[in-house]
Amino acid sequence: MGIPLPFPLPALPEAPLDAALEAARACARCADRLPLGPRPVLRGRAGARLLIVGQAPGTRVHETGLPWNDASGERLRAWMGVDRDTFYDEDRVAVVPMGLCYPGRDPRGGDLPPVPECAPLWHPRLVPLFPGLELALLVGGHAQRYYLGGRAGASVTETVRSWRRFAPDFLPLPHPSFRNTAWLARNPWFAEEVLPALRARIRALL
Repeated sequence: MGIPLPFPLPALPEAPLDAALEAARACARCADRLPLGPRPVLRGRAGARLLIVGQAPGTRVHETGLPWNDASGERLRAWMGVDRDTFYDEDRVAVVPMGLCYPGRDPRGGDLPPVPECAPLWHPRLVPLFPGLELALLVGGHAQRYYLGGRAGASVTETVRSWRRFAPDFLPLPHPSFRNTAWLARNPWFAEEVLPALRARIRALL
């Protein structure tokens, strides 16, 4: 396995990747908590070299079944310096969010956090089946805390500012939502330091 994982690897994978993806896409464990019903959204093939771990699908992604198929995805692709064809090439890029299904709307604004049982259930079963991974983009605090554990900072800002500590296996990013536009303005170092390093690494990988 290319990147270090926060869970033990099985001696032998439980199932081939295609079977594991099929099982994940059929998951309805949290159906009673999902306002739009279960529709797990994830993708990738065994040869993928890049893993993107985001938060959970939004409503447009839920509707289309295509991860990052929204304005946040456009910004993420711009950060990475890739076009849609490259981004959605499953032989190169795997996408497994912390929550596979749309979790619902937070009354305070934005979406609810991922259902907490989802990542511990599916990430240990899925991610080891991508043996060629060389880099994981950890998009947002949920992914950063899960994959970095105690190495993560007290905030997304602190974790992202310390991005060099996690190279070459992980690169933490803020969520590319429009809600973080003010954060980007307050933290110009992100565009000046992190994005050039991100794009250089992506060019080398993909």
